[in-house]
Amino acid sequence: MTTAIEITSRRNERVRRLKELGASARFRREQGEFLCDGLKLLEEAVKWNARIGDVLTTGDLPLELPPSARVYRVTEEVLEAASPLRAPQGVLFSAAIPPAERPESLAGAVIVENLQDPGNLGTVLRTANAFGIRRVVLTGSCADLYNPKAVRASMGAVFRQSVSELTLAELRPLAEKTPVYGAALHREAADVRTLDLAEAAVAIGNEGAGLSEALLALCAGAVFIPMDPRCESLNAAAAAAVLMWEMGKNRL
Repeated sequence: MTTAIEITSRRNERVRRLKELGASARFRREQGEFLCDGLKLLEEAVKWNARIGDVLTTGDLPLELPPSARVYRVTEEVLEAASPLRAPQGVLFSAAIPPAERPESLAGAVIVENLQDPGNLGTVLRTANAFGIRRVVLTGSCADLYNPKAVRASMGAVFRQSVSELTLAELRPLAEKTPVYGAALHREAADVRTLDLAEAAVAIGNEGAGLSEALLALCAGAVFIPMDPRCESLNAAAAAAVLMWEMGKNRL
Protein backbone atom coordinates (compact mmCIF):
# COMPACT_ATOMS: atom_id res chain seq x y z
CA MET A 1 0.00 0.00 0.00
CA THR A 2 1.08 3.55 -0.74
CA THR A 3 1.98 5.46 2.44
CA ALA A 4 -0.35 8.39 3.17
CA ILE A 5 0.68 11.75 4.65
CA GLU A 6 -1.88 13.40 6.92
CA ILE A 7 -3.43 16.79 6.05
CA THR A 8 -5.64 18.44 8.66
CA SER A 9 -6.10 21.98 7.33
CA ARG A 10 -8.55 23.07 4.64
CA ARG A 11 -6.05 25.80 3.73
CA ASN A 12 -3.30 23.36 2.90
CA GLU A 13 -1.65 24.10 -0.46
CA ARG A 14 -2.52 20.67 -1.87
CA VAL A 15 -6.17 21.06 -0.87
CA ARG A 16 -6.41 24.53 -2.39
CA ARG A 17 -4.79 23.38 -5.62
CA LEU A 18 -7.24 20.50 -6.06
CA LYS A 19 -10.11 22.86 -5.36
CA GLU A 20 -8.85 25.19 -8.10
CA LEU A 21 -8.54 22.28 -10.52
CA GLY A 22 -12.20 21.52 -9.92
CA ALA A 23 -13.32 25.13 -10.25
CA SER A 24 -11.34 26.57 -13.17
CA ALA A 25 -11.03 25.28 -16.74
CA ARG A 26 -8.20 27.73 -17.34
CA PHE A 27 -6.28 26.43 -14.32
CA ARG A 28 -6.79 22.85 -15.50
CA ARG A 29 -5.29 23.67 -18.90
CA GLU A 30 -2.40 25.59 -17.35
CA GLN A 31 -1.58 22.74 -14.99
CA GLY A 32 -2.29 19.95 -17.48
CA GLU A 33 -4.36 18.12 -14.87
CA PHE A 34 -8.00 17.63 -13.93
CA LEU A 35 -9.89 16.64 -10.80
CA CYS A 36 -11.56 13.26 -10.31
CA ASP A 37 -13.94 12.11 -7.59
CA GLY A 38 -14.48 8.66 -6.15
CA LEU A 39 -12.83 5.27 -5.83
CA LYS A 40 -14.41 3.98 -9.06
CA LEU A 41 -12.67 6.68 -11.10
CA LEU A 42 -9.40 6.05 -9.28
CA GLU A 43 -9.64 2.36 -10.16
CA GLU A 44 -10.27 3.27 -13.80
CA ALA A 45 -7.35 5.70 -13.81
CA VAL A 46 -5.03 2.98 -12.51
CA LYS A 47 -6.41 0.39 -14.94
CA TRP A 48 -5.90 2.64 -17.97
CA ASN A 49 -2.47 3.90 -16.91
CA ALA A 50 -3.43 7.53 -16.34
CA ARG A 51 -0.77 9.64 -14.68
CA ILE A 52 -2.13 10.24 -11.18
CA GLY A 53 -0.96 13.18 -9.07
CA ASP A 54 -2.29 14.17 -5.63
CA VAL A 55 -4.79 11.84 -3.95
CA LEU A 56 -6.91 12.87 -0.95
CA THR A 57 -8.62 10.02 0.86
CA THR A 58 -10.61 9.67 4.08
CA GLY A 59 -9.75 5.98 4.44
CA ASP A 60 -7.45 3.21 3.30
CA LEU A 61 -7.21 2.64 -0.44
CA PRO A 62 -7.79 -0.97 -1.56
CA LEU A 63 -5.47 -0.73 -4.57
CA GLU A 64 -1.85 -0.09 -5.40
CA LEU A 65 -1.17 3.29 -6.98
CA PRO A 66 1.54 4.15 -9.52
CA PRO A 67 4.75 5.89 -8.37
CA SER A 68 3.50 9.27 -9.60
CA ALA A 69 0.71 9.32 -6.98
CA ARG A 70 1.10 11.31 -3.75
CA VAL A 71 -1.44 10.14 -1.16
CA TYR A 72 -2.79 12.30 1.68
CA ARG A 73 -5.12 11.21 4.48
CA VAL A 74 -7.77 13.86 5.24
CA THR A 75 -10.96 14.34 7.21
CA GLU A 76 -14.41 14.58 5.61
CA GLU A 77 -14.33 18.35 6.21
CA VAL A 78 -11.04 18.76 4.36
CA LEU A 79 -12.28 16.59 1.49
CA GLU A 80 -15.46 18.66 1.21
CA ALA A 81 -13.38 21.84 1.17
CA ALA A 82 -11.45 20.56 -1.85
CA SER A 83 -14.38 19.11 -3.77
CA PRO A 84 -16.61 21.16 -6.12
CA LEU A 85 -19.30 18.48 -5.83
CA ARG A 86 -22.01 18.34 -3.21
CA ALA A 87 -21.37 14.77 -2.16
CA PRO A 88 -17.69 13.78 -2.52
CA GLN A 89 -17.20 10.02 -2.42
CA GLY A 90 -14.28 9.67 -0.03
CA VAL A 91 -11.52 10.09 -2.62
CA LEU A 92 -10.35 13.06 -4.70
CA PHE A 93 -7.38 12.98 -7.03
CA SER A 94 -5.75 14.75 -9.91
CA ALA A 95 -4.92 13.11 -13.23
CA ALA A 96 -2.94 14.33 -16.22
CA ILE A 97 -4.84 15.64 -19.24
CA PRO A 98 -3.79 13.39 -22.14
CA PRO A 99 -2.00 14.92 -25.15
CA ALA A 100 -4.21 16.38 -27.87
CA GLU A 101 -4.99 13.98 -30.72
CA ARG A 102 -5.35 15.02 -34.37
CA PRO A 103 -7.26 12.33 -36.27
CA GLU A 104 -6.50 11.39 -39.87
CA SER A 105 -10.08 10.27 -40.47
CA LEU A 106 -13.60 10.87 -39.14
CA ALA A 107 -14.78 7.34 -39.96
CA GLY A 108 -16.69 5.97 -36.98
CA ALA A 109 -16.56 9.29 -35.12
CA VAL A 110 -19.25 11.33 -33.42
CA ILE A 111 -18.90 15.11 -33.62
CA VAL A 112 -20.37 17.17 -30.80
CA GLU A 113 -20.91 20.88 -31.40
CA ASN A 114 -21.61 23.49 -28.70
CA LEU A 115 -22.81 20.92 -26.14
CA GLN A 116 -22.84 23.07 -23.04
CA ASP A 117 -24.05 20.79 -20.26
CA PRO A 118 -21.04 18.96 -18.74
CA GLY A 119 -23.23 16.09 -17.55
CA ASN A 120 -24.51 15.53 -21.09
CA LEU A 121 -20.97 15.69 -22.45
CA GLY A 122 -19.76 13.08 -19.97
CA THR A 123 -22.73 10.88 -20.84
CA VAL A 124 -21.91 11.13 -24.56
CA LEU A 125 -18.36 10.05 -23.80
CA ARG A 126 -19.54 7.09 -21.72
CA THR A 127 -22.04 6.01 -24.39
CA ALA A 128 -19.50 6.38 -27.20
CA ASN A 129 -17.13 4.10 -25.34
CA ALA A 130 -19.88 1.56 -24.71
CA PHE A 131 -20.87 1.38 -28.39
CA GLY A 132 -17.37 1.21 -29.85
CA ILE A 133 -17.31 4.71 -31.35
CA ARG A 134 -13.78 5.30 -32.55
CA ARG A 135 -13.53 8.96 -31.65
CA VAL A 136 -15.49 11.81 -30.06
CA VAL A 137 -14.73 15.14 -31.69
CA LEU A 138 -15.58 18.34 -29.82
CA THR A 139 -16.06 21.54 -31.77
CA GLY A 140 -17.42 25.00 -31.06
CA SER A 141 -18.24 26.10 -27.51
CA CYS A 142 -18.57 22.75 -25.77
CA ALA A 143 -18.42 22.34 -22.03
CA ASP A 144 -14.99 21.50 -20.70
CA LEU A 145 -14.47 17.76 -21.03
CA TYR A 146 -12.51 17.87 -17.75
CA ASN A 147 -15.20 19.64 -15.74
CA PRO A 148 -15.75 17.45 -12.63
CA LYS A 149 -19.41 16.87 -13.59
CA ALA A 150 -18.39 15.68 -17.07
CA VAL A 151 -15.65 13.47 -15.63
CA ARG A 152 -18.04 11.89 -13.12
CA ALA A 153 -20.74 11.33 -15.78
CA SER A 154 -18.21 9.63 -18.06
CA MET A 155 -17.83 6.80 -15.52
CA GLY A 156 -14.19 6.29 -16.45
CA ALA A 157 -14.57 6.70 -20.23
CA VAL A 158 -12.52 9.90 -19.93
CA PHE A 159 -9.49 7.62 -19.45
CA ARG A 160 -10.13 5.26 -22.37
CA GLN A 161 -12.13 7.01 -25.10
CA SER A 162 -10.28 8.75 -27.96
CA VAL A 163 -11.23 12.44 -28.01
CA SER A 164 -10.17 15.36 -30.22
CA GLU A 165 -10.96 19.06 -30.12
CA LEU A 166 -11.12 20.54 -33.64
CA THR A 167 -12.24 23.78 -35.22
CA LEU A 168 -14.58 23.84 -38.22
CA ALA A 169 -11.58 24.71 -40.38
CA GLU A 170 -9.81 21.58 -39.14
CA LEU A 171 -12.93 19.47 -39.68
CA ARG A 172 -13.47 20.61 -43.28
CA PRO A 173 -10.72 18.57 -45.02
CA LEU A 174 -11.61 15.50 -42.94
CA ALA A 175 -15.29 15.84 -43.91
CA GLU A 176 -14.25 15.79 -47.57
CA LYS A 177 -12.85 12.27 -47.07
CA THR A 178 -15.56 10.80 -44.80
CA PRO A 179 -19.33 11.39 -45.11
CA VAL A 180 -20.70 13.32 -42.13
CA TYR A 181 -24.41 13.22 -41.32
CA GLY A 182 -25.83 16.00 -39.21
CA ALA A 183 -28.67 15.28 -36.79
CA ALA A 184 -31.32 17.80 -37.89
CA LEU A 185 -35.05 17.97 -38.51
CA HIS A 186 -34.65 19.11 -42.11
CA ARG A 187 -37.22 18.20 -44.74
CA GLU A 188 -34.59 16.29 -46.70
CA ALA A 189 -33.17 14.46 -43.65
CA ALA A 190 -32.94 10.69 -43.95
CA ASP A 191 -34.43 8.23 -41.47
CA VAL A 192 -31.48 6.86 -39.46
CA ARG A 193 -32.74 3.32 -40.12
CA THR A 194 -32.10 3.73 -43.86
CA LEU A 195 -28.42 4.69 -43.62
CA ASP A 196 -25.28 2.66 -43.13
CA LEU A 197 -23.34 4.75 -40.60
CA ALA A 198 -20.61 2.25 -39.72
CA GLU A 199 -17.85 4.11 -41.59
CA ALA A 200 -19.47 7.54 -41.52
CA ALA A 201 -19.44 10.29 -38.90
CA VAL A 202 -22.47 11.78 -37.16
CA ALA A 203 -22.71 15.35 -35.83
CA ILE A 204 -24.85 16.30 -32.82
CA GLY A 205 -25.75 19.88 -31.91
CA ASN A 206 -26.41 21.50 -28.57
CA GLU A 207 -29.44 21.18 -26.33
CA GLY A 208 -31.38 24.12 -27.74
CA ALA A 209 -30.15 25.39 -31.10
CA GLY A 210 -28.98 22.13 -32.67
CA LEU A 211 -26.21 22.18 -35.25
CA SER A 212 -24.91 25.42 -36.68
CA GLU A 213 -25.43 26.16 -40.36
CA ALA A 214 -21.65 26.24 -40.76
CA LEU A 215 -21.29 22.66 -39.57
CA LEU A 216 -24.33 21.49 -41.52
CA ALA A 217 -22.65 22.90 -44.64
CA LEU A 218 -19.82 20.38 -44.12
CA CYS A 219 -22.24 17.45 -43.96
CA ALA A 220 -23.04 15.04 -46.77
CA GLY A 221 -26.63 14.97 -45.53
CA ALA A 222 -28.93 15.23 -42.55
CA VAL A 223 -30.34 12.40 -40.44
CA PHE A 224 -33.31 12.20 -38.08
CA ILE A 225 -34.53 9.75 -35.44
CA PRO A 226 -38.17 8.73 -35.95
CA MET A 227 -40.28 9.15 -32.83
CA ASP A 228 -43.83 9.60 -31.61
CA PRO A 229 -45.14 12.86 -33.13
CA ARG A 230 -46.31 13.97 -29.70
CA CYS A 231 -42.64 14.29 -28.69
CA GLU A 232 -40.85 17.31 -30.12
CA SER A 233 -37.27 16.18 -29.59
CA LEU A 234 -34.81 14.15 -27.51
CA ASN A 235 -32.24 15.33 -25.02
CA ALA A 236 -28.92 15.82 -26.82
CA ALA A 237 -27.24 12.96 -24.97
CA ALA A 238 -30.22 10.65 -25.62
CA ALA A 239 -30.24 11.49 -29.34
CA ALA A 240 -26.49 10.91 -29.50
CA ALA A 241 -26.96 7.51 -27.83
CA VAL A 242 -29.48 6.37 -30.46
CA LEU A 243 -27.27 7.51 -33.34
CA MET A 244 -24.14 5.98 -31.83
CA TRP A 245 -25.95 2.66 -31.39
CA GLU A 246 -26.77 2.71 -35.10
CA MET A 247 -23.13 3.48 -35.88
CA GLY A 248 -21.66 0.75 -33.73
CA LYS A 249 -24.27 -2.02 -33.63
CA ASN A 250 -22.55 -4.22 -36.20
CA ARG A 251 -19.20 -4.00 -34.42
CA LEU A 252 -20.49 -4.99 -30.98
